[in-house]
Amino acid sequence: MSIDLPHNLAVAQRVHAIEPFRVMEMVKAAGEMRRNGIDVISMSVGEPDFTAPDVVAHAAMEAIKGGITQYTDSLGLRELREAISGHYASVHGLDIDPRRIVVTAGASAGLLLACAALVAEGDEVLMPDPCYPCNRHFVSSFGGKPVLVPAPAEDRYQLSSAHVAANWNERTRGVLVASPSNPTGTSMTPEQLRAMLAAVRERGGFAIIDEIYQGLSYDHQPVSALAIDDQVITVNSFSKYFSMTGWRLGWLVVPELLAPTFEKLAQNLFICAPTVAQQAALACFTPEALGIYEERRREFQRRRDYLVPALRELGFGVPVMPDGAFYVYADISALPHHQAKDSTAFCWSVLKEARVAIVPGDDFGFAAPSRHVRFSYATKLERIEEALGRLRRFLGR
Repeated sequence: MSIDLPHNLAVAQRVHAIEPFRVMEMVKAAGEMRRNGIDVISMSVGEPDFTAPDVVAHAAMEAIKGGITQYTDSLGLRELREAISGHYASVHGLDIDPRRIVVTAGASAGLLLACAALVAEGDEVLMPDPCYPCNRHFVSSFGGKPVLVPAPAEDRYQLSSAHVAANWNERTRGVLVASPSNPTGTSMTPEQLRAMLAAVRERGGFAIIDEIYQGLSYDHQPVSALAIDDQVITVNSFSKYFSMTGWRLGWLVVPELLAPTFEKLAQNLFICAPTVAQQAALACFTPEALGIYEERRREFQRRRDYLVPALRELGFGVPVMPDGAFYVYADISALPHHQAKDSTAFCWSVLKEARVAIVPGDDFGFAAPSRHVRFSYATKLERIEEALGRLRRFLGR
């Protein structure tokens, strides 16, 4: 829908390159059905059904009561950056100088800072297709051109060194990838990541690696890109593993030489990340909180281990077992349903007839989106079981 605006209110051209986030349309429709008394099972939103543990909430309340609510340093609380550094040491065996850590207002702010620092007008940035839709819009917001490279199941839906070699040209500046990925839940293998980073390094490019789901890895010990190349920029978050979505808190690890650049940008664009959220996040690294987070990670794995075989039994194609996050990217083209060639129509039918909210593939790229839907298993196992029963009836199975 176009809106005629007075000349002095005409929006900047860059806005037209940013598409609506269609996932949220499905969420709004499901919410409206609930308000009308209809029981809808949500498997659409990428948000844990768990919230911050009591020890974390208590730390926030203590900060508020104590008046510890004023601005922090633009790079974040020193104590929090040291705690994040300690987390890298204990989980990954990495020695990350806290001076390289930039605490941000969520991973989204971190990605915006990274693109502001590295992407110039006309620069091309490679990313896999499918991928999280906002990633390409972050690049577009700074005048860059996101180049989505079809990444098939054989490559775990991830950008490979061969993709880099085949698509790099004189305008290419770098890559932006996520491991584990939204919408696929798949990670790059260490060998795949090492080869891809080497291909980028050979061409003098940058690599931004989104690791926000790495704490939710199920079949292997996760390997941070920082263990392979300390010149990459990694993005992480307190939203997923740490269950703090609405607290808007994340972090970057940047090369030491770029830390002043990111500090200058953070000072001007954000001043600092939310102080109360930073104070609360200190409690995330206590043994009590980490024990709770590990229990939750095992619960997500339990859900995955139920959902994927059940979807395959119903006829959904899941060629790669997702090994992280809480998503399944499923092919619907073999389903016995008249709308199985159009994922958008299929998802609306599932919502209206089966009362299950899932999302179509067209948010996530251009490589066969009409054949794919995304399931989120960030909801209780009992509700997932009920959702599968509804889908079974909907498909006549």
